[in-house]
Amino acid sequence: MRISWTLALYLGRHYLAAIAVVFAVLVVLAYSFDTVELLRRSANRAEAGIDTVFAMSLLRLPNLSIKLIPFAALFGGMLALSRLTRSQELTVTRAAGVSVWQFLAPALVLAMLIGSFVITIYNPLSAALLSRYEAIEARVLRGRASMMAVSNTGLWLREADAQGQIVVHALRVAQQGVELRDVILFYYEGTDRFVKRVDASEAYLRNGYWELKNATTSYTDRAGSFDDILHVPTTLTFDRIQDSFASPNTIPFWQLPAFIATLEHAGFSALRHRLHFHTLLAAPFLLCAMLLIAASFSLRLTRRGGVGMMLGLGVGVGFLLYFTIELVQPFGLNGTLPVPLAAWAPTGICLMLGLSMLFHLEDG
Repeated sequence: MRISWTLALYLGRHYLAAIAVVFAVLVVLAYSFDTVELLRRSANRAEAGIDTVFAMSLLRLPNLSIKLIPFAALFGGMLALSRLTRSQELTVTRAAGVSVWQFLAPALVLAMLIGSFVITIYNPLSAALLSRYEAIEARVLRGRASMMAVSNTGLWLREADAQGQIVVHALRVAQQGVELRDVILFYYEGTDRFVKRVDASEAYLRNGYWELKNATTSYTDRAGSFDDILHVPTTLTFDRIQDSFASPNTIPFWQLPAFIATLEHAGFSALRHRLHFHTLLAAPFLLCAMLLIAASFSLRLTRRGGVGMMLGLGVGVGFLLYFTIELVQPFGLNGTLPVPLAAWAPTGICLMLGLSMLFHLEDG
């Protein structure tokens, strides 16, 4: 029997409503916990008022909510199927000759649509808001004003303190940013008063300072000078340079390929950004996998009773997915596994698990 459009739309509304309810509950919980954590971190920061904390939590909420969508699909699918079973609607549908694959088809189509919406529209919005959040966090909570950017014109770095700021530009980099070539340092007093400029052929990041070679210093009010070796104090470290890059979550999906190419052209590793890009591509299929797993648990356990066991197993699968992602992705970041494999492996595992359980339930 072929499922009708009326039935498909009816089932789709049930799935969508259940996923939306679960997603809303998870988002409220995430916002509450995140706000409490930000309040704890800002307890000793006079400039971080309660309104700033609430605004920061709202700015980060879209990024947190993206991570919750797979769990919303899992628990929402279980909720929708349980409701349909208790009301005997699913029983009547199956008695009419509709197979499990047919009444799951609207849910799978819905999952693909939600996943596509997330990566193409919701992700750019989340990235823009998270970028604002990180800028506020760096200024208010961490007290760091240094920023780094990579473009087609090379590396740009800004380090500021109470006296002024230094803008560093390098055409080429090596060793992940600790060695610079064709370097120019612009010194400013305050935010906009230019003081001097230093041109150097090479710069090396040492412990607490930059070591410049063949450095020519030009002043605005007196003659310049030349130094074979010039030491410039800095608070930067290798770890801070890595952390100063725009995190993958702050870059919209559409801009990630170009940013990855620019980053690698400049001499930096783009493993984090490649992994994030492939993870986004896998999102629609991950939602489908979650719905298949939800159907496997719901159909089996509602026939035998034991709703509590169903929920417990669902929670267990959710945590298993989380730990699988946390276990596999570091192997992609350190180069042990290919990045596409590290990003797609959790989705593939969930898909195979859901399909095998449904085949065993329906056809075994």
